[in-house]
Amino acid sequence: MAVQEIGEWERISAHSHITGLGLDENGRARKIAAGMVGQEEAREAAGLVVRMIKSGKFAGNAILLAGPPGSGKTALAMAIAKELGADVPFVPIAGSEIYSAEVKKTEFLTQAMRKAIGVKIREMRRVYEGKVEEIEIQWTQHPYNPFQKIPSSCVLKLATKDEKKKLRMDADFAMRVVQQGIETGDVIQIDVDGYRIAKLGVAEGSEREYDVSTSRTVPIPEGPVMKEKEFVYTLTLHDIDMMNSRHGGDIFSLFFGGERKEIDEEVRRKVDEKVRRMVSEGIAELIPGVLFIDESSMLDIETYAFLNRAMEQDLSPIIIFATNRGITRVRGTDLKSPHGMPLDLLDRLLVITTRKYSGDEIREIIRIRAAKERMEVDDEALELLVKIGEERSLRYALQLLAPAWEMAKADRYVVKREHVERAYNLFSDVKRSVEYLQRMEKDMLYD
Repeated sequence: MAVQEIGEWERISAHSHITGLGLDENGRARKIAAGMVGQEEAREAAGLVVRMIKSGKFAGNAILLAGPPGSGKTALAMAIAKELGADVPFVPIAGSEIYSAEVKKTEFLTQAMRKAIGVKIREMRRVYEGKVEEIEIQWTQHPYNPFQKIPSSCVLKLATKDEKKKLRMDADFAMRVVQQGIETGDVIQIDVDGYRIAKLGVAEGSEREYDVSTSRTVPIPEGPVMKEKEFVYTLTLHDIDMMNSRHGGDIFSLFFGGERKEIDEEVRRKVDEKVRRMVSEGIAELIPGVLFIDESSMLDIETYAFLNRAMEQDLSPIIIFATNRGITRVRGTDLKSPHGMPLDLLDRLLVITTRKYSGDEIREIIRIRAAKERMEVDDEALELLVKIGEERSLRYALQLLAPAWEMAKADRYVVKREHVERAYNLFSDVKRSVEYLQRMEKDMLYD
């Protein structure tokens, strides 16, 4: 039977091609760079904001991205986060998400803000590391099942190039050894303080005859078996809040936490004190991230008041609002205001405006997306997509790429004009959907 190699499946999001703002050394926007196309003035303004954030001169302020739909507001927010650093958290939410039945609006926003603040922690831990030369597991009767046995203890002989040591382990560590299928010849690491055993791979020279295996070959460690090792990991303030609000109290409780719940303010206060102490001792580093609130016109006056106050706190992320609304009513009031935001908050924001893309810019954006998704598009199909993007919307033109590509798979894997035309006829855009409703008005149901 033949074995076919399977390619890696990759999830490509709408903005996965964005790697930064695409500015030169003088802060000027390149026409096409870092996945960004056009919007030069907006990108240069965002570059200045990034410089202010890095120099600590942006505290208590926020950004508003205002522009028509499909003009790159989300891409711009993501590019700002990328420019701030690889470990900077980027938390996108929609204004409509705060109206949740699970928690209060202020609790939802507080959790979102604390998800956008990272804490890089450095810890020195005592670990045993080496190649397993001998393994002996003692078994005992299961206390509730007479037909099953469970490990009661374990003896391991670990060896490095310079030392050998025998370790006696209790039932909990023995169970971890069994669960991970550790055998002689494996290189393992035992974190005594973190109650963790990690299988690093198979030692060189101990390879086993497997047709298929997930184990990789690693060199035998050097030095003593027991050593002090630095562990570096990044959590968010919300992660630490959740760990301290649960009985587990460790990082594994994050993966089995169940549904969203409200966190007591006393827990957050103690977490903040602990994090500040760790930062002052040099074992942790705060990484303020980006909280991106799309559809900000959906927020109400109470939420705006809360955010206005929250921006002044010490532990606050960079807040970026985005809206495509003009003069509209502030939710919860009878007042009309620019972008549907109260004037006292709007006065504190740096407003960056975006514009509709030109035909040439739409062409380059479609090319970038097609290349990212490994699609080949011929010139006639590309020009038709550009025309659709100009007459309908850029988003709609990009959405037609996927169904056109599915049809192209039966035609030498090249998207042609006829594939785009068929996708255009099968899937309506907003304007044609409205026209359909007007034609079928008598047959449609209404509330």
